[in-house]
Amino acid sequence: MVKVKVNKISSVADPETSQPGKQIELVEVRNRSNNNIVGSIGSQDETKIVKDIISQFQSIGVFPVNARQMVLPKMILFLSESEYDMLAIRFEVNDIFELILKDGAFMLKRATEGT
Repeated sequence: MVKVKVNKISSVADPETSQPGKQIELVEVRNRSNNNIVGSIGSQDETKIVKDIISQFQSIGVFPVNARQMVLPKMILFLSESEYDMLAIRFEVNDIFELILKDGAFMLKRATEGT
């Protein structure tokens, strides 16, 4: 099981039939720990210097400000309107789901914990 978040929803048209549909982008979100930086650097002074440098890079847009989460692309669904209706899930951006992979099947279940 993997927790995924709805990152983006777009309206699309099928290139062959021109029928309307939806593109739903699901991403895995993992929490990052700052232990990697602290563990690899010797003293607290050096750790503070590294954090200050990262903060400066974030202020000019080099690193994302929300560096506590790492976002990994997981799945993009291209669904026709009828397929979207059959799925019976109304996606909203930032919704969290459990992606369950079992016996050659995918299942999405709305997450109830840790949202």
